[in-house]
Amino acid sequence: MADDRQETDERLMQWLRDAHAMERQAETMLSGMESRIEHYPHLRKRIAQHLKETQHQAQRLDDAIGRLGGSTSALKDTVASLATLAQGLMGSMAGDEVMKGLLAGYAFEHYEIGAYRILIAAAAALGDVETTRILRENLREEEDMAQWLSSSIDPLTAEYLEREANGSERAKR
Repeated sequence: MADDRQETDERLMQWLRDAHAMERQAETMLSGMESRIEHYPHLRKRIAQHLKETQHQAQRLDDAIGRLGGSTSALKDTVASLATLAQGLMGSMAGDEVMKGLLAGYAFEHYEIGAYRILIAAAAALGDVETTRILRENLREEEDMAQWLSSSIDPLTAEYLEREANGSERAKR
């Protein structure tokens, strides 16, 4: 029975490390998006806000991992960041970069929401109140961003299409 509990604790630790790498990946993605957005100030402002939230989320995860006796994986964080950087470079060459970024951000937020829900269920099942609390805080921020993106898709798409129809290079970024 003790072995089962240890395996479960180790699984939670692994998932927390994965979430930390996920947030570092998000940080790379958001930083790249923020630096490239030129003509959509409301989008850039919200991306900058969520970038700060993401940095806090990674720190909260790092603190939780440390409190549980673990450490983050620099290798996982680096691999995740490099993968995101490569994806961002490919997207920056697209004529509709801002729309591709919006789609990627929307999908990634929902991935994070799913990951946090699983982590919350695991931490709660183990009776880890403090980890559950910080995971809920991270989840709330991800849900807020996903909601903002969802409500912004229609107006941003219309703005993009109007600029493109006018032949404006300002549509791309």
